[in-house]
Amino acid sequence: MEENKHISVLLDEAIHGLAIRKDGLYVDCTLGGGGHAKEMLAMIPDGHLFAFDQDEFALHKASRRLGAIASNYTLIKDNFVHLKSRLMELGVREVDGILYDLGVSSFQFDIPDRGFSYNHDFTLDMRMDQSQTLDAKEIVNDYPEDKIREILWRYGEERFAPQIARKIIKARLEKQITTTFELVDVIKSALPAAVKREKGHPAKQTFQALRIAVNDELSVFEKSLSDALTLLKPKGRIVVITFHSLEDRICKQIFRKATTLQLPKDLPFVPKEYEIKFQLINQHVITATKEELDQNKRAHSAKLRIIERKALE
Repeated sequence: MEENKHISVLLDEAIHGLAIRKDGLYVDCTLGGGGHAKEMLAMIPDGHLFAFDQDEFALHKASRRLGAIASNYTLIKDNFVHLKSRLMELGVREVDGILYDLGVSSFQFDIPDRGFSYNHDFTLDMRMDQSQTLDAKEIVNDYPEDKIREILWRYGEERFAPQIARKIIKARLEKQITTTFELVDVIKSALPAAVKREKGHPAKQTFQALRIAVNDELSVFEKSLSDALTLLKPKGRIVVITFHSLEDRICKQIFRKATTLQLPKDLPFVPKEYEIKFQLINQHVITATKEELDQNKRAHSAKLRIIERKALE
């Protein structure tokens, strides 16, 4: 197979945001092509990196890349929803930094048989963990109309969700929708001509919604990020890179809650357990520079947020 090129988004900003210490313990929750992990590993000669990915291909690819520069890392084949429990199994109860680079890796989009892309004609799949049973084909062909409509609206913010869901039901009565291009054709048939002439691919939001539903991405991220906060050492940081508004909203809400005083009414003083333990490093999201945007179109929607656990007083 030809090597698929993966360009890490907001690489410099993420590494700088982690404030890496050479003897620290760090976690890459989204190993992917290993771009961020490689830079992190190079900066911790006396530390250790733990890297999560549920994709066997990603782990194999990254292992070769990381193994060429160091050995002080541990690859964990699992969904990062199990971040805390898997680290506890390894005897790790606190770390200096955690990175999330959400979304789908470039190679997952670019390899046709993964079924993530509307630009390649292959079986509808979209599973990040290929050992799970639920795939996009099952959702499209077996889920009721109201459930499909809800998925498209909630996860894709698709304004034509009712029309697309109705067309999917009608099409699958004649024969199953099994490939990406078959689904693209159904989506196009549901949209007004004026919409199809708009900038961007008409199937983008539907494919995004199905991918999120297949992999349960939002609830998984919410739980994992909440757990991640409990793992940080004092002065430890979490860096999150998101690629759409739903992910960013979850990150923003969790970070806001962690950095806001949550007091019961009528307390005469602030008990220690209610003291704010975290602080935001960037008050506004960090986005890609013009130079990065020129080199990598996938950076256009990326947003980066950083939170730090306060030092002990």
